[in-house]
Amino acid sequence: MTEDNETTSPLLGDHQPPEYGATGGAPAPAEPRTSFRRNLGTAEAFSIIISIVIGSGIFTSPGSIDTNVPSPGFALIVWLVGGILAWTGAATMAELGTAIPGEGGVQPYLQYIFGDIFGFLSAWTWIVAVIPASLAIMSIVFVESIYSAVGESSQAQGLIHKLLSILVLIIFSMANGISTKATTRLNSFFVTSKFTAIVATVVAGIGVVVYCLAAGGADKTSQDWLNKSWFGYRTSVGPDGSEIDWSNLHGWEMLGHYSAALYGALWAYSGWDKAIYITAELSAPARQLPLAINTAIPIIIAGFIAVNTAYYILLPWDVVSTTDSVAVTAFSHLLGPGVGLAASFLICIVVAGSLLSSSFVGSRMIVAASNKNWLPKFLGEVGYIGVRRGNPRASTEAEDSSSSDDSDAPLNALIFSTACSMLYIIFGNFRALITFNGLGEYSFFFLTMIGAIVLRFREPKLHRPYKPFIVIPAVFTLVSGFVVARGAVFAPFQAGVLIAVWALGVFFYWARRWWLRREVS
Repeated sequence: MTEDNETTSPLLGDHQPPEYGATGGAPAPAEPRTSFRRNLGTAEAFSIIISIVIGSGIFTSPGSIDTNVPSPGFALIVWLVGGILAWTGAATMAELGTAIPGEGGVQPYLQYIFGDIFGFLSAWTWIVAVIPASLAIMSIVFVESIYSAVGESSQAQGLIHKLLSILVLIIFSMANGISTKATTRLNSFFVTSKFTAIVATVVAGIGVVVYCLAAGGADKTSQDWLNKSWFGYRTSVGPDGSEIDWSNLHGWEMLGHYSAALYGALWAYSGWDKAIYITAELSAPARQLPLAINTAIPIIIAGFIAVNTAYYILLPWDVVSTTDSVAVTAFSHLLGPGVGLAASFLICIVVAGSLLSSSFVGSRMIVAASNKNWLPKFLGEVGYIGVRRGNPRASTEAEDSSSSDDSDAPLNALIFSTACSMLYIIFGNFRALITFNGLGEYSFFFLTMIGAIVLRFREPKLHRPYKPFIVIPAVFTLVSGFVVARGAVFAPFQAGVLIAVWALGVFFYWARRWWLRREVS
């Protein structure tokens, strides 16, 4: 830790009054005020990472990745590269999370490194854009999976579909409103279901290989995995029937397709950063956070590669790129529509786990912003709905000593997050929200990685219980910058909406700062 105040002042920010941001411009690397009890451990952090990352992506995005690569072997390489990149980002987040304790994801890190306005904008973006869009996406996918299970695919944008998505969102928000312990118990169940889906797919692939080899190839399943080269160029087919002849593509065109494939993989791995959202609730974050990340991410990478290998064994290779429900298609192709129906419902359970966990961490970010006076104080209430009379922080000690049966859920934050998500469901659609969500996330991931590198040189003596090689944040900085630039070029409308969100956030920041100063005076 540094000795003087000059070395810890924001790099690009100004000093704030004590009543706004609660830290005078940048938080000191000491334990901040928190609304939560430290009652979570490594197992819970591991469970949350697994539950969020293993969501609908592994069961829906393989088709879009396969479309943009010349062969199944290259698709598996993209999955490996995407996983390694997610791991580098998570490792850097663990460094920051153990060196700069705080609630709310990247928010305390950007505030400490660059100043109050950067911390606020990151929190604002997650609260009104990233988290609600993510919850909306998963609610939509949940309902679409049910439609797919019953053979309906034409109602994806209908009013009934949107209303059902909102109902699903409300149900899982209510589940998060019971208590922290109840949510983590539900997460344990959903983690089991996710591993069940993955194991079932991998076992099915192994079973096909064993049966095919034992029968000498005399089976009814596709044998592309046995008869074709895993790295040989082929003509891939998209869902719309368009074809890509890889032997005729030039380097620049091929790079464009590879980048699109990587974007799909990064979306499937999204959620790797979520463990840091509960740093303030871990009993020993310096030990538990790196352990949870470095255990969960490699398991996820291995699982994703194994599942995708199984897809290429279970299905003809010209089918993989044409479907957005690869798992359901694989089981239907192998064992008939009845098993495909069961697979659809299992995927619904998997998506439900991601929805529950994302709602859990999203509400924590709202509480963190409220604790810094960035948002109205009632949004930081824990175990209470509405505005508490008197000082809402005065009951913190009483809550800490209360019975474990009392609700310790941030109910006001859950209601606010649910309301924002409902708007995205009403006005958005799956593909547009995916791009919007990715732009919002990776803009601040990019800035956070730059901040981690800056902090290495600006404060070399800062206590870092976990410190990966500097090449790790450097690699992720380059990739996240590329992802943001590419997304902004190819999705100008979503980029424009995100810029509008930032502009509104800056206005809200200065307006609330002015209002609080007026109250003090």
